[in-house]
Amino acid sequence: METQPEKAIHQAPQSKGTYETRPETLEIEQPHQKLLIGVPKEEFMQENRVALVPSAVSSLVANGHRVIVQKGAGKKANYSNRDYAEVGAELTDSKEEVFKSAFLVKVAPCTREEIDLLHPQQVLFSPLQIPLIDREYIVALQKKKVIAIAMEYLMDRDGSFPIVRIMSEMAGLSAILTAAKLLTHKEGGNGVLLGGISGVPPAKVVILGAGVVGEFATRTAVGLGAEVRIFDNNIYKLMRIQHRIGRQLYTSALNPVFLKREIENADVVIGAIHSKTGRSPVVVTEDMVEKMKKGSVVIDVSIDQGGCIETSRITTHDRPTFEKHGVLHYCVPNIASSVPRTASVAISNILIPILIRAGETHNLQNLFSRDSGLRHGVYIYKGLLTNAYLSEVFKLKYTNLELLITSGW
Repeated sequence: METQPEKAIHQAPQSKGTYETRPETLEIEQPHQKLLIGVPKEEFMQENRVALVPSAVSSLVANGHRVIVQKGAGKKANYSNRDYAEVGAELTDSKEEVFKSAFLVKVAPCTREEIDLLHPQQVLFSPLQIPLIDREYIVALQKKKVIAIAMEYLMDRDGSFPIVRIMSEMAGLSAILTAAKLLTHKEGGNGVLLGGISGVPPAKVVILGAGVVGEFATRTAVGLGAEVRIFDNNIYKLMRIQHRIGRQLYTSALNPVFLKREIENADVVIGAIHSKTGRSPVVVTEDMVEKMKKGSVVIDVSIDQGGCIETSRITTHDRPTFEKHGVLHYCVPNIASSVPRTASVAISNILIPILIRAGETHNLQNLFSRDSGLRHGVYIYKGLLTNAYLSEVFKLKYTNLELLITSGW
């Protein structure tokens, strides 16, 4: 009888506070990670864009991050070194110094010389541009044990690709304006005015793909008065593009019979088919191109994924066109680079939230596990190839990224 109070006394401290609500302190315990972000000067493929504009740098610096910019990086987009210095960027003449950054952001793929400057665990944001790379290129990146993220494969929650979308808007609009110029006699075209005039029929434009590039190409071509034909196997996209343009248009599935007939009569063919996984499918054969009208124009916007027209091959802003079977081909992969200031702002708008989230997350594993869209863009993770398409094309070992992250590797 006398031992019961003693037992209660010993139990009381053990149960004290057991059922009390405790405050959540996880976020407080995890400090924001301060990033060192490098922006090098692009010297490849006449690239005129810059990955981060001064206003974007200002946002990063305000969040406590360091941004080191190679002098002249924004010059072609009409941003001076002073513009960057005034918002807190650290300027340097040394590309090697920029490449020491933990996060490296580029708007062109790394050159072989730049790959030599990379270091293990470094995060590389850059386009992949499949036609420009080979097996040795991927192996060289793997040996550096970097985390490489392809901008064009970054995915939003709705399944769209934000970098691809914004560049596609610009590419679609620019493609039609470029085609109008190339049709002129001086540029080697057949001398047809894209929009036509009273009593004279307009040029016929065939657009392959009813995605974002196709939509903005259609908007521009219709606005200029051209006769437009749109092909896509996704009937929903064809319905959507008519709804957005606000008028009835000639649309068709990629039926070989109809496609061949329209290609042969076209003055302009715009290739705008995007692949979610790898290379764009070829839908226009060399035989079709050979039967096109002399002086007609092909603009293959899909060239950054290999092209959807068989006769396409990569060209540059210095030498943007070549002639094949009497048809003028324009196959510049970075069309948006011709308007670099607008394009640079657009890219920065997409990269800034990602970089800020990276700073707010304690480590990259947490960021990748939470953000499936960012995870979708990773093609090399600490030296392991995590893109199934690249693995198949280059006969390299594939590793599932989600398994790596789950295991905490």
